[in-house]
Amino acid sequence: MHSHSFRPGRAQQGVAMVEFAIALPLLLLLLLAIAEFGRMLYHYNNLLQANRDAVRYLASEAWNGNLGQVVIDPVIVARTKNLAVYGMPTPQSGYEVVPGLTTANVTVGAVGSEHVQVSTSYVFQPVIGNSLPALIGNAIPLNLQLVATTVMRGL
Repeated sequence: MHSHSFRPGRAQQGVAMVEFAIALPLLLLLLLAIAEFGRMLYHYNNLLQANRDAVRYLASEAWNGNLGQVVIDPVIVARTKNLAVYGMPTPQSGYEVVPGLTTANVTVGAVGSEHVQVSTSYVFQPVIGNSLPALIGNAIPLNLQLVATTVMRGL
């Protein structure tokens, strides 16, 4: 009997490199998608926390103890919107809690006579662009509408 040892042939050289070249774009796309999802959650968390701070401020400032109800004046509305956008009652341009957020994205109002509501709407824009090209039909939009709404009883 003859013993044959296994020796890789010339036909197998470079196969691992070709497999890696095929798999690398898919792995990078998956990694980028995970990073964008994490970035979106980070922006939503910042948006929600700023919205909670704003409604807490509004609930404490808008309550009128003499009337027993909330009274919202334009000064309180402006300060509440600034608090929701900049994290402080005075505007500080360039220091938004999420990039591109403005006071126009914030709505402030009363719900009944004892509750106040602050709602912040924000369009998340991924780093990779606004849409993915589709093979059939229209492009797939990637801009997501993030909405944070909080209601609180007047303090």
